[in-house]
Amino acid sequence: MTITEALRGPDVRDPDEQRWTPRLWGVLAVLCAVLFLDGLDVSMVGVALPSIGAELGLGTTSLQWIVNGYVLGYGGLLLLGGRTADLLGRRRVFLAALGVFAVASLIGGLVDNGALLIATRFIKGVAAAFTAPTALSILTTTFREGPARNRALSVFSVFGASGYSSGLILGGLLTSMGWRWTFLTPVPLALAALAAGYFLIPRDRPSADGGHDLLGAATLVGGMLLAVYTVVAAPERGWLDPVTLASAAVAVALLAGFVATEKRVRHPLIRLGILRVGSIIRANLSIVALFGSFLSFQFMMTLYLQDVLGWSPLSMALGLLPAGLLVASASPFMGRLIDRYGTPPLIIGAMASLSAGYVWFIATAGNTPHYALSILPTMLLLGGGFAFGFSSIMAQATDGVADSEQGLASGLVHTSAQVGAALVLALVTALISADGGAGEGFAPFHPGVYLVAGVALLGLLANLVALLRRERARV
Repeated sequence: MTITEALRGPDVRDPDEQRWTPRLWGVLAVLCAVLFLDGLDVSMVGVALPSIGAELGLGTTSLQWIVNGYVLGYGGLLLLGGRTADLLGRRRVFLAALGVFAVASLIGGLVDNGALLIATRFIKGVAAAFTAPTALSILTTTFREGPARNRALSVFSVFGASGYSSGLILGGLLTSMGWRWTFLTPVPLALAALAAGYFLIPRDRPSADGGHDLLGAATLVGGMLLAVYTVVAAPERGWLDPVTLASAAVAVALLAGFVATEKRVRHPLIRLGILRVGSIIRANLSIVALFGSFLSFQFMMTLYLQDVLGWSPLSMALGLLPAGLLVASASPFMGRLIDRYGTPPLIIGAMASLSAGYVWFIATAGNTPHYALSILPTMLLLGGGFAFGFSSIMAQATDGVADSEQGLASGLVHTSAQVGAALVLALVTALISADGGAGEGFAPFHPGVYLVAGVALLGLLANLVALLRRERARV
């Protein structure tokens, strides 16, 4: 079953609809709560970054690792997480990873050291890499294919978008009390979900055959971490510094080792042949453009509004909230739009909206962006782009893929989103940290905005070229 089919919603003509018992509702509530926590965590911590930096003495380079530590742990092990759930049992892996998430959140709220805080963020990302695909797998195996599963998937998606929007407001409120609350608040929520999941989620049997691709996972995560570190550290060390060149070479070697491993291992994380499908390649490039530019722009706006303009965390969260509200309100209707227009026009529209948002900001912001003139229109355009792009890209990434590889295609596009976001954010951090962030007002952030605009425009161009080729082929 593809995501496109899932997004269509319940088919009221199907007489064999699964009965929704209280236990089924309970299972869905647990899975939605965990997805909600993932979105909540990302946006809450983003709001708290300036306060964390001020108390722990962390600069822009270190602060980006609080974001990237999470997304790299998540993206690097996402495919392994789904495979582990198949081998060891979905319920067992889900509950164990959720417990690790809660403990890492607790430790993150108590530490007084930047390196330890970043380490807890990486561990939380690793935990999310196991809870996210396992939650989806539990949902699709608990709810029968058809109207029941469609309905459950629709509710599941809305909670993910709502978690991000809620995190902005909650993060602003909690950071006003102290940034540690943004780490501590998810703990009781995660423990409540853990307790409910223990009693509600049905037991399942591990797979009788298969294996782990531990070498592939190690080379992928190691290569990505080192690549991001190289990009972030290069402005300070120098791009031609021996340490920079050496770390870049090792990163390339590790990533090349990952590709070689995937070609030879019996149970690869990624069957490389799937990357020969044009629509899948475009979907993965599009999600990099979407996540990479959006996350990086929010990172810059968070630092600018709080550190430069002196906005309170709550004021900053409210200022960025319109984008999140658009995403949350539009998500339930995307299935109908995909059915009516298909994914290519919607993805092109999303990339165009993103690009227009960044171009508008560049054209109007100057060194002192005005909220009503520059920031608000940009956030509305970005929110619209994300709302139309996310579901459409996910649908395109799995449409036409055999049932046996649906998990692989879905995991691959989620991995691209996280890893791509980490790399774009690393490049943005390197640009805005160059020369010590010289300049007044918004000036130090201009190179970063130019970069995210370029990333969005490349995403738009890739999809336009593909559309033009299809039109020519029809003639």
